[in-house]
Amino acid sequence: MLKNIKGAIFDMDGTLIDSMWVWSKIDEEYLRKRNIQLPNNLKQDIEHMSFSEVAQYFKDRFNITDSIEEIQNEWNEMALYQYAHKVDLKPGAKEFLTLLKSRGIKLALATSNSKPLIEIALKKNDIYHFFDSITTTDEVLRGKDFPDVYLLAAKKLSINANDCVVFEDILPAIKGAKAAGMTVIGVHDTYSDYQKDDIINLSDMYIYKYLDLIEAV
Repeated sequence: MLKNIKGAIFDMDGTLIDSMWVWSKIDEEYLRKRNIQLPNNLKQDIEHMSFSEVAQYFKDRFNITDSIEEIQNEWNEMALYQYAHKVDLKPGAKEFLTLLKSRGIKLALATSNSKPLIEIALKKNDIYHFFDSITTTDEVLRGKDFPDVYLLAAKKLSINANDCVVFEDILPAIKGAKAAGMTVIGVHDTYSDYQKDDIINLSDMYIYKYLDLIEAV
């Protein structure tokens, strides 16, 4: 499956780094400070959205008076310490990136996170230098449930969509990457276990750890 791939596009949170727990805590803490109970359906509603879309969602749903920029800045401040000190790579991720790079495969990041946290997380884990391009969903009109961010990531690499493989951990994003005409490898994350069967069915391949893939490259 990976033999003829020219470009690999990675999601960051939950795919390369073990960080979804950070956002679960931030959502709960942010709402608790405003005496708002965390809704049961929040995760499903926002997981595919861009960073700015999530801020708009919070503003509209919870009647937040802060501006979109103020909401995003508060979230960045809440996440900063965790991303700089506590968020680690998924097992085997660095070794897999090293192998892909040694084979001449171009690497891109396609994420819904904010640029300050992206840079902090990648540099903290010593993988920033691997990526030929970084694309966020705030650069396109729609979230990860659409192909836009993946197509832009491939364009930045100057590689056709059908020559790219995407690594993702959530179902809406896998749907978006498939809609882009790309091969998709689902990456296990406990945050997405409630979607696991659907993720396995839709993905071209599903892995629990990157070491499983090293022999396939």
